[in-house]
Amino acid sequence: MRVNRLLGAALVEHNLVKIENLEAANERLLEAVTSGDHRRTSVLAILAHEMKVVKEEDVLQHLVETEGIGLVDLHNYEMPDELRKSLDTADCWATWTLPFDQEENFYFVATAHLLSPAVRAHWQKKLGGQILWYGTTLEVIADTLEKIDTEKVQYAGLAQAASAN
Repeated sequence: MRVNRLLGAALVEHNLVKIENLEAANERLLEAVTSGDHRRTSVLAILAHEMKVVKEEDVLQHLVETEGIGLVDLHNYEMPDELRKSLDTADCWATWTLPFDQEENFYFVATAHLLSPAVRAHWQKKLGGQILWYGTTLEVIADTLEKIDTEKVQYAGLAQAASAN
């Protein structure tokens, strides 16, 4: 909730949405959180896809212009096995952020919520190395996380079957 609250405040501060739209989105966000629908547990998802008061592309363009970040599409990207296996997808869902590669002490991190200071602080503390931030869409994050979650379930099932034999 803190991630979304700070993201919403930043969207208003950067004149990307109006405060009254944010207030309405926050009410819908509470409903989404209680329903457990991961794809709707983002104030940005509600503002962009349900209420249609901002476009994700406009938010990403703003980040490119103001933060100087690059953009990434992870649909065809293969994450290193060790990073994928150690990934806590609950953290990723909560922050709409995904570390997708690592080179020595540098982490490559894609996020749809870069405007939230809570997201940046969380991942800087968690990863402990230098972070190269990339912007991406909510859909890219959700699709990638769903794929990773599915792979983990399948792997756990295979491991359980192997141990039973």
